[in-house]
Amino acid sequence: MFIHLNEEPYCYLGRSKIIQVNVLYSRPKSETLKVKGGSIDVHPTEKALVVHYELEATILAETGDPMLGERKECQKIIRVRSLNSTTDVASLAAEVVERCKLIHPSKLPEVEQLLYYLQNRKETSSSAGVKKGELTGKLKEPPPYEGMELDEVANINDIEEYVELLYEDIPEKVRGTALILQLARNPDNLDELHLNETALGALVRVLREDWKRSVELATNIIYIFFCFSSFSQFHGLVAHFKAGALVMGIVEQELKRHQLWSEELRKKKKTDILYENPQMKKDYEKSLKKFHSLVKKQEQLLRVSFYLLLNLAEDTKVEVKMRNKNIVPLLMKTLERDHHELLILVVSFLKKLSIFVENKNEMAANQIIEKMTKLVPCDHEDLLNISLRLLLNLSFDADLRSKMIKLGLLPKLVMLLGNENHRLVTLCLLYHISMDDKAKSMFTYTDCIPVVIRLILECPTDKVEIELISLAINLACNKRNAQIICEGNGLRLLMRRALKFCDPLLLKMIRNISQHDGQTKHQFIDYISDIASIIKNSDDEELVVEALGILANLTIPDLDYELILREYNLVPWIKNKLEPGAAEDDLVLEVVMLVGTVAMDDACAAMLANSGIIQSLIELLNEAPAYLIDLMHDKNAEIRKVCDNTLDIISEFDEEWSVKIKLEKFRWHNSQWLEMVESQQMEDGDGIMYGDESYSPYIQESDILDRPDLFYGYEDGELFDGTMTPDYVDEFGHPLNDGYPARPESAMFRNG
Repeated sequence: MFIHLNEEPYCYLGRSKIIQVNVLYSRPKSETLKVKGGSIDVHPTEKALVVHYELEATILAETGDPMLGERKECQKIIRVRSLNSTTDVASLAAEVVERCKLIHPSKLPEVEQLLYYLQNRKETSSSAGVKKGELTGKLKEPPPYEGMELDEVANINDIEEYVELLYEDIPEKVRGTALILQLARNPDNLDELHLNETALGALVRVLREDWKRSVELATNIIYIFFCFSSFSQFHGLVAHFKAGALVMGIVEQELKRHQLWSEELRKKKKTDILYENPQMKKDYEKSLKKFHSLVKKQEQLLRVSFYLLLNLAEDTKVEVKMRNKNIVPLLMKTLERDHHELLILVVSFLKKLSIFVENKNEMAANQIIEKMTKLVPCDHEDLLNISLRLLLNLSFDADLRSKMIKLGLLPKLVMLLGNENHRLVTLCLLYHISMDDKAKSMFTYTDCIPVVIRLILECPTDKVEIELISLAINLACNKRNAQIICEGNGLRLLMRRALKFCDPLLLKMIRNISQHDGQTKHQFIDYISDIASIIKNSDDEELVVEALGILANLTIPDLDYELILREYNLVPWIKNKLEPGAAEDDLVLEVVMLVGTVAMDDACAAMLANSGIIQSLIELLNEAPAYLIDLMHDKNAEIRKVCDNTLDIISEFDEEWSVKIKLEKFRWHNSQWLEMVESQQMEDGDGIMYGDESYSPYIQESDILDRPDLFYGYEDGELFDGTMTPDYVDEFGHPLNDGYPARPESAMFRNG
């Protein structure tokens, strides 16, 4: 049975003198120690007993007389890591009492009872790790290097002794770094350690010179700097010693080393299969065992290294430097590993980097989607969640979304909708995929639509969560998807919920269903009265807009639109909404679309004409050019194209609008030049500021098309004809040689 005795915390005597007590060591001659046993408790999180005791320390003078004495309450932690359900608690308790002199034999029953409690206590997340199905959402701090747990306890006062060990052979260096690491893992010691430039400089030197000789040594030193990197105020210290660049170099070399190991192992395996020699099989198995041992140690090194770099990447400038040193390919190469905690760290790092398009493009070039599909799904909840979040970042790229579908991610994502831990991020990812029209049809081959409809109908709140309903709205744009939604009682249940909770987004989804021709459109006839009631009576404008959209989509030849307009008295309502300024543009647009739908019925067309609605439509049409001019510079290229074509048509039939449109186009294409002219006018004369009438008015106050001087200018008091291209002239106004080319016309006039 393994029992680890450890002393925590240290015993402090005064402010300047610290005595570290360990009952296994002999006492110095210059002091006397008296120990009085105390209570015994269980450790709150670990498999350990905590023994409390009182220590009385007396420092003796050279004459042997007591010089200084003090009492201090201390504790000893006895870890029983091998304790499990099959352990003989009575035998273990006897062994603990025998080995720990602080526990009196009379307390054996108490120790046995406490061990029994530990045996049956449920493990906490910190000691038990992440179980299957459990999502923590946190990056775990790397554990100490396996096999490097020391029986001795480090003391901050002995730091100089530990530094001296760094100048010895490798075993002593490993021990020295392990002791310094003990100190660094306690945040209270970092303030004092960061002032010891000698120790930190020695650590960096040893890491630079000896990291290839011992992976344990390299891991300990990198872990020490990782402890500093966990706090932003020490990032400058890490940068000062250039630890980040050194660690990146080590990671790169370790990944190359792993590649060599793998190639050698593959060669041996191939030879083994080829010759089927028992001795070679034995050698291969031995090499495989050694390979796994080396990989395990290397993954500990990689984990703490990437964690250090991730902390430093908190500064965007440092992150850019890492990218320039190829951090993305290093992370992508590490994605091939199987170590869950290492993969969580690597994927988290990639997720952070993926918000920049340059990093995203580099990930795409390194086959990021192909490598991530192997992680979705997986048994480790934290790894699965962070993998989905990385894919979500990447899904903003249309090409990567398309690749996700080609590699079969869509059905895998749909399966994850049943897991509440990942439902939200999965919905967001599916929403991005559903934005592509080609991808919408792929959802029909999965169970996504039934699952989404069930989640909507079972939603416990009045409003369906935005991610879920957004996905449903996109899916409803596809005709086949809409048919699946309406199968059975689908449409009836959705309409019932939308009417009950007055949910405009759910009604928008239903509106998308109503746009498809076929049997689905005829199912809406049963709900016309409900839709018309919303239009007339609802105060929620968003709800009214969607209801108008549904009614406008019902282009059914056999539908009696005249009866609908009369029964619900919609004509006065329509005329009122078409008045200028009576409603928002979105609502007016839907009203116009409804008018277009009902006007297909001859009786309705006559009714609308007699009501004066036609004049309202003409007045709205007169406002259209102004809206089109505003949209002429929209960010969307398609909108700009439509506006340009429409304005060109308007220019052909309306001379007044033609001049205004040309002026606006000119101002847009020559905005920088006009600003320069305006500023030059203000600098050349103060008369403008004081109302001097000898100066021309500002450009904004006149028609720029009537100012040909702005294009060609005056020369000797004569104005060049703006309709002709003038010859080049010299400074005296005389024409230059005929051999010079004619001045090209203004680009605006060529296009106008």
